Amino acid sequence: MFKRLLSFIVMLLPMVVTAAPVEKNKDLTLMLEWFINPDHAPIIVAQQKGYFKQEGLNVTIQEPADPNLPPKLVAAGNADIAVYYQPSLHYAVDSGLPLVWAGTLVATPLDGLIVLEEGKIKSLEDMKGKTIGVSTNGNHRAFIDTLFNPHGFGYDDIQLVNVGWNLSSSLMTGRVDAILGAYRNFQLNELILAGSKGKMFYYEENGIPPYDELIFIANRDKHDKEAIRRFLRGVELGAQFIANNPDKGWEIFRDSNPRQLDNKLNKRAWYDTIPHLARRPAAKDTGRYQRVADFLYEHKELKKPQKAEDLMISL
Repeated sequence: MFKRLLSFIVMLLPMVVTAAPVEKNKDLTLMLEWFINPDHAPIIVAQQKGYFKQEGLNVTIQEPADPNLPPKLVAAGNADIAVYYQPSLHYAVDSGLPLVWAGTLVATPLDGLIVLEEGKIKSLEDMKGKTIGVSTNGNHRAFIDTLFNPHGFGYDDIQLVNVGWNLSSSLMTGRVDAILGAYRNFQLNELILAGSKGKMFYYEENGIPPYDELIFIANRDKHDKEAIRRFLRGVELGAQFIANNPDKGWEIFRDSNPRQLDNKLNKRAWYDTIPHLARRPAAKDTGRYQRVADFLYEHKELKKPQKAEDLMISL
């Protein structure tokens, strides 16, 4: 018995001796999808608290000059990871970009249809023949049809108006009857600060499959899985700290760049964002991604079916 145990230990010894050491001070470039705001709370808190350093990472956080750039930079190998949107990942892969999910930042939809609470739109059925303000000319048909088809109309019965980034003001001035692509943690607060009040019809309560609003993406063919694991451990610690210490978390976030971040809208949005932050950013839910992929394909938003396993890396 002793001889067998000794032989087993001898066999394991070379494996222990030759195990590759964990690389410290590894550089990792993160491209955000937009300028820094409370949606990025765990990233900023992790950076300020030194959680990435604890994981042996030097994380460089970059804001894009153009919000369309992050997926292209990752696909071209010019950024290690980027913040992106789950629905947009499905579209990007369908268009041929070599991208994969590499973690979750905001684990619920933030989007929805917003109207003025004191306005004429009291239910979704009141939207027939009305105008909806959007900030991009992207894919909206699947979402709009799903919202309105149960009420006897759809995409062809409303008018989309590109209002740029003036979503809240276009609603308040009556330029449009509703806004789409507006976040519950931002635009609803923006309306309140402007002396108005919004009402949101939530996607996930009106037939649209729940999805991750913000995710991390990596290059499908060339990514450093171990560095991503360590990055997500830092993000998880940041989210955990914020959940346990929301007021202190706000101070850390605000003080990282007071000139840009210290304002009433960000402070209100901060507390409304916390319930939506991913507590387990490395958790992989293929069922959730398959349901969204099937939904988009069934609505002819994708050219071909997708398998969730092909869209996600295992961490």
